[in-house]
Amino acid sequence: MKIYHVPSLQDNYSYLIVDESTKEGAVVDPVEPEKVIKAANSHGVNLKLVLTTHHHGDHARGNEKIKQLVPGIRVYGGSMDNVKGCTDKVENGGKVSLGADINILSLHTPCHTKGHISYYVTGKEEEQPAVFTGDTLFIAGCGKFFKGTAEQMYQSLCVTLGSLPKPTRVYCGHEYAVKNLQFAMTIEPDNLKIQKKLTWAQNQNHAGQPTTPSTIEEEMETNPFMRVGLPEIQEKVGCKSPVEALRELRKLKDKWMG
Repeated sequence: MKIYHVPSLQDNYSYLIVDESTKEGAVVDPVEPEKVIKAANSHGVNLKLVLTTHHHGDHARGNEKIKQLVPGIRVYGGSMDNVKGCTDKVENGGKVSLGADINILSLHTPCHTKGHISYYVTGKEEEQPAVFTGDTLFIAGCGKFFKGTAEQMYQSLCVTLGSLPKPTRVYCGHEYAVKNLQFAMTIEPDNLKIQKKLTWAQNQNHAGQPTTPSTIEEEMETNPFMRVGLPEIQEKVGCKSPVEALRELRKLKDKWMG
């Protein structure tokens, strides 16, 4: 399994997932279809699937165009999310295969939108799995609670995604790592892993390189929104439960000027 970044718009990422034995490919959130098709052609990939994380225009508005440019391509999206161009609605636990070796599991991760889907992708046994988290889980952050509650985001982040194997690679929808890690430093100023990752992310940005993928393990170590079960995080934000702490953290982040 190969995964390629396709930078789009100002700070978005689309991703090209390739089954190496068949050269069949899937693309996550092809907001600028021409860029995705160019990337696929450069790697000799036959595009078969679109995996849409949620209905927002900066993730789904390329779906109709890619259907015109790649006749027969299947467009997957959450059944509760009214995704443009969707041909196949998916529920939590829905499974799709790609090529000979890739399996894709749909995970309902609501809060940013009601029907947000993250896609957990596995290849050959020796390969690290990957999860495409759209705007639910970012490096050191999470999406805004546009259509949901802190309870839903806790379930999505800390239970659904947090229970994935620790080596799982995390590919999110936007390049927000530096700002998110700077905010994380205000919550845990003595966390050396956050400090180290912030320096690394700044260097990546300066070099014009992406900060994805992270891993589930790294997020559990550096992402305050996934660390709300820790008493020290709860104490920092004046709360006594993980859900309350998550709610308060999101409020703080929404007000934070950086």
